Amino acid sequence: MDIIRNEDGSLTIPVEAPEEPIDGTGDGAPVGPTSMTIRPGEGGYIEALAEWDATQNPDRGETVSTPGGRDEAMAVVHAVAEDPKHVTEAVDALDDPAAGADALRHVLVGGTPSVKAFAHEVAEAEGGDELAPHQATKIIGQVLAEIDGRPL
Repeated sequence: MDIIRNEDGSLTIPVEAPEEPIDGTGDGAPVGPTSMTIRPGEGGYIEALAEWDATQNPDRGETVSTPGGRDEAMAVVHAVAEDPKHVTEAVDALDDPAAGADALRHVLVGGTPSVKAFAHEVAEAEGGDELAPHQATKIIGQVLAEIDGRPL
């Protein structure tokens, strides 16, 4: 099973269910769920989102964050935080969505400390309140889904 990104930003991830023993009491089949849904702010979410993103385009290669891409990433995250219903418009306003997406992927790969530092940097550069890491992560997921859904 692959990681599935749901409309609400949650992720359905595969989990290893314990197997019933093959000792006459069962057939060794999984006992219990083989997937679970996690939401921004829950343990493992940032890592799962980075993994999900990597599966969307496995040929993409290593992500590299450039200064221009970082500026684009901060601008789009701030815009979506200010108006969550207008992700498409926020992405449309970017000069280089691909560079912004690479910068956002770079943030995700760094895990929670990276997302927290990025949220602080966004607040300092763009103004407004600092986003909690789970809020920033959810917005990053929305932005990446929007950018990746566009034709090249």
